[in-house]
Amino acid sequence: MTILAEPTIPSRRFSTGRTGVVGFDLGLSENPFPPLPSVLAAVQDTLTQANRYPEFLPEQLPRIIAEHLGVEPAEVVVGAGATGVAMQVMRTLGSGELVSGTPTFDGYPVMAEMAGMTLVPVPLDAAGEQDLVAMRRAVNRRTKLVVLCRPHNPTGTVLPTAAVRSFLAALGRRVPILLDEAYVEFLAPADRLDIHDLLRKHPNLLILRTFSKAYGLAGLRIGYCLGRGTLIERVRAQQLPFGVPATAVAAVRAAYAADAELRARVDRINRERELLRQSLHTIGIDTPRSHANFLYLPGPGVATALRRADIRAKAYPDGSARVTVGDPAAGRAVLAALTGLR
Repeated sequence: MTILAEPTIPSRRFSTGRTGVVGFDLGLSENPFPPLPSVLAAVQDTLTQANRYPEFLPEQLPRIIAEHLGVEPAEVVVGAGATGVAMQVMRTLGSGELVSGTPTFDGYPVMAEMAGMTLVPVPLDAAGEQDLVAMRRAVNRRTKLVVLCRPHNPTGTVLPTAAVRSFLAALGRRVPILLDEAYVEFLAPADRLDIHDLLRKHPNLLILRTFSKAYGLAGLRIGYCLGRGTLIERVRAQQLPFGVPATAVAAVRAAYAADAELRARVDRINRERELLRQSLHTIGIDTPRSHANFLYLPGPGVATALRRADIRAKAYPDGSARVTVGDPAAGRAVLAALTGLR
């Protein structure tokens, strides 16, 4: 694998407990880049006022996001990362069934239980994609929420835009749909959905995004949801008072201003992902083509081989694993760990 002539971007590492042995922690799909200097400076400036409370209910952050995306501030709800906002959505809807592809982001089963929802898992198809036909069949009068991930976590696959539109049309307006776009910034422009058109046509649609992944602000816990009408108003009613710190406002404003620099970082992560995927293919590890900052490595035996090589990955019951990408050194370690497995 090759590396571009750019600064080193170390992944999270951990001590194995053996003298001098340090492993790679690739289990959380984190951005290996630290925040941009301009973002750090903006956050640090706010800390001089850390003795003051932030806004009782957030107004600045929804307005900044809305202006950037070309929507109305009333169509934006913010919270503590995508998980925090998803929790607001589930508490809004109450008990019932949540339909989702499986495997999926492991926060959904946890949050569903916390919100009193029953998870209805729908297995992915052979290509590692969400089975829209089976998901539609799983919807019934008890369904309170359908979660659709694009790109999907953990496979990184992307549903065609036409398939998403057909799925939304087939479900109608009775059942709320959460379109999880946590990794949307890693998509090529041609693969992105027209969110304005979708929100106009589907008042039951909520679009979930985060600043944790492409923007590299996971530690600041900034997420948001887009929607229209009564549904987004109900989600906003779950807003935690004083729940959005001033650091979040400053970080998002600065991150949007540094769009070109952030795009360069995303492009680099995407290139490293493809280099690793191609290298894995040469040793017999065929992974789905990912459109996020991770790769899904089908089992059996993959998770065990990575663990033995002191690489922490998100492991699955069938022996598969998901690994974060972007750091060339970590990619080389993954490749070495799996060489000879197939």
